Amino acid sequence: MARVPLTSGQVSSGKLILNVEKVGLTDNQFLQLCRDNSDLRFELTAQKELVIMPPMGLKGSWREGMLCFRLMEWALKDGTGMVLRASAGFRLPNGAIRGPDASWVRRERLADYTEDQLEKFGYLCPDFVAEIRSTTNTLSELKTKMAEYLAFGAQLGWLIDPFKSRAYIYRPGASVECLENPSTLSGDPVLQGFNFNVAEIW
Repeated sequence: MARVPLTSGQVSSGKLILNVEKVGLTDNQFLQLCRDNSDLRFELTAQKELVIMPPMGLKGSWREGMLCFRLMEWALKDGTGMVLRASAGFRLPNGAIRGPDASWVRRERLADYTEDQLEKFGYLCPDFVAEIRSTTNTLSELKTKMAEYLAFGAQLGWLIDPFKSRAYIYRPGASVECLENPSTLSGDPVLQGFNFNVAEIW
């Protein structure tokens, strides 16, 4: 998916963007960089831009935690997939390494991974991805990420904007649905039976 490099209008002022195209950063080097700087979050774009994100605020972290907690509660009962937090990295087919705020992958897609491989990046796009806007995100950059996830196989995506009490629902082959001040979000049919009380994080 071709895209121009990030500009100041697409990313928040709290982030640092470094061009690492000529550095030749390998997956193992990127993983080590993340481990050596655990207070920060990193992503790598398809254009080989290293995005360095500062720690988020308390409420932003709480919102992210609430979604992961509710998703994990459902997943433990459902048993068909694995829930991942923002610290998980996914290597997408375009070379980007992304870490959605919350994601879910069907277990059958991970069945061929060795234990060693499971300790590293996943070379796939999650079945479900969610991004929650925080003070370190712009809506524009999050929409770009959501389109990227859908292009590489995500079956359901939620972009939640708590500052506007809006949720954007992404599904393959469908127009993005914008919900104004919804009380709940349904994960059906991808997350069968999962309903997130999104109003609790407004």
